[in-house]
Amino acid sequence: MEGLYAFCVGLLTACGIFLTLRGRSFSVVIGLTLLSYAVNLFLFASGRLKLNAAAVLGESEQYSDPLPQALVLTAIVIGFAMTAFAVILAMRARADLGNDHVDGNLPKLPSEVSNKSSGGNK
Repeated sequence: MEGLYAFCVGLLTACGIFLTLRGRSFSVVIGLTLLSYAVNLFLFASGRLKLNAAAVLGESEQYSDPLPQALVLTAIVIGFAMTAFAVILAMRARADLGNDHVDGNLPKLPSEVSNKSSGGNK
């Protein structure tokens, strides 16, 4: 079970970093959200995964640690607020700049780059 959680944390982290390094605002927001999910899953798995154990109190001698669960719940709320802020910021940047590139500049076409490097005359 822990191996599956470790694989999922690694996969979410890799996808989140890949999307965060993209040039479009929407990809960056999705990447940050995936990174947030990876951290939440890591915090949840740090509480030692147990099957058929009571949450806090009960008949069982073993119970799961409530601290990682509280941390994950808090992280979910903070992650939702930060995602909403990033989406509003991206929408405002698109409205002001006219595009959704992270740096605000449109990428140059390959034909424009080759014309400048050859002196512009053909």
